[in-house]
Amino acid sequence: MSANSNIATAPDVTVLPRVALEDMQLDIDPKSYQALYNKTPFGFTHNLHRLDIFQFDSISELLDRYTGASNDYYVAGSAATAGSAFFEAPHIKLTPKEAIHQLNERSTRILLKRLENHDDRFRRLLDLIIQQIRSIPGGLGDQPILRIQSSLFITSAASTTPLHFDPEVGFFTQIEGDKTYHVYSPDDVREEDLEDFYVRGKVSIGQLDLGERDPGKEQVYNLRAGDGFHQPQNAPHWVETCGSRSISYSCVFETKADRALGRTRAFNYYERKLGMRPTPPGQNSQLDNVKAEAIIPDRLARKVVNRIRHT
Repeated sequence: MSANSNIATAPDVTVLPRVALEDMQLDIDPKSYQALYNKTPFGFTHNLHRLDIFQFDSISELLDRYTGASNDYYVAGSAATAGSAFFEAPHIKLTPKEAIHQLNERSTRILLKRLENHDDRFRRLLDLIIQQIRSIPGGLGDQPILRIQSSLFITSAASTTPLHFDPEVGFFTQIEGDKTYHVYSPDDVREEDLEDFYVRGKVSIGQLDLGERDPGKEQVYNLRAGDGFHQPQNAPHWVETCGSRSISYSCVFETKADRALGRTRAFNYYERKLGMRPTPPGQNSQLDNVKAEAIIPDRLARKVVNRIRHT
């Protein structure tokens, strides 16, 4: 019996020719990108699944680099339902290297965060992706990026990640196996929910009630290796894997403008607490800027809001 005999395997597929890292490609339609970037999800294709760094032997070696880096990985079981609370899924007290051996035995979701801090090839991949995205007119353009990171998701068959949203812009790619991605446009989230999230000032996931989502705004992506899609900031989504192991890669980032928008919503939280009706972001850019630049710790919130009320 070989040492890897109990590692979950994917269905037999035709071996595709490898692609050099410098030849990676996201095949994004410029018109979709210009019209929909950070507003509405849209799909694209890619060749990342053909890179050496995403072959399973290479990923297995990468797992060794996460030993002792508990802040950079998350191992959990499947959520009971798409509407479950995000952190209600059972936490699995294993390292990614240990958990990879039980994908066939128990529903397991492995998240490797900040790949670029553990392997320079992933840092180079991030650079190439951003260069390509910036080269398409519109969208990101030359906006300063304040935070960027990549993640790898290794998941058992028939597993569910419950509904949530992320406070960053994302480009998601399927590397191996099939995955069904249910995603909504950001405008399906109430401003009150966004205000409650951004006032905390933390980088985390946002919880939402699946029952409050508008079915008419749901988009479903049936992803196979070579498929991907763009996920706008704050776009609610939940995910389910299909009949085999799934591996996915994402690149997410937060621009200076994205972060300012979060601060505007944090300010609106305080206005709403004072009984006011805050102007939604985007309707008055000058007012948005004033709010984003304001200093609003709890003890000063009333003073700042009162000042804006009388200007």
